[in-house]
Amino acid sequence: MESFGLKTSLILVAILLFADCLNVEGQICRPSGTIRGKKPPPGKCNQDNDSDCCKEGQLYTKYKCSPPVSSHTKAFLTLNGFEKDEDGGAPSECDNHYHSDDTPVVALSTGWYNKGSRCLNNITITANGRSVVAMVVDECDSTMGCDSVHDYQPPCRNNIVDASRAVWKALGVPHGQWGGLDITWTDA
Repeated sequence: MESFGLKTSLILVAILLFADCLNVEGQICRPSGTIRGKKPPPGKCNQDNDSDCCKEGQLYTKYKCSPPVSSHTKAFLTLNGFEKDEDGGAPSECDNHYHSDDTPVVALSTGWYNKGSRCLNNITITANGRSVVAMVVDECDSTMGCDSVHDYQPPCRNNIVDASRAVWKALGVPHGQWGGLDITWTDA
């Protein structure tokens, strides 16, 4: 009788632990708050690549998480300049360097960036019937924005892959359509 109770208890604990693991992976990413926009000082918000500038008093949603990563993670591709004096702002978080727009590099939303765990690793981006491998070099900050550190741009949404021109070219997207595209990605 004792053996039956012990076996049943162990099976029940294993089921609960497994269910809890599934719950963590399948959690929905919810907003973690808002940031109130501040008007950028004159000439301080670089709008290259159709980047948005914060608007005085507007509330911007911020996130500490991103949707779960899968073999075909859905995301939204945006265009970013990784060279000095472009809309990307400061040097890349991963290596404190600027990167050529002719190199396939990306910044990931905060949750996917995961405190730098994907730094200098490659991801495969798929869209438009093509795929490209790009290196993660930066974070597209979903937790902060509307300040000088973030070039007076709003926080990134939680599902952004912010890519260099080389990524857009490799995906075969016509230049006039660069800026926003539904994609999937996975770790390479």
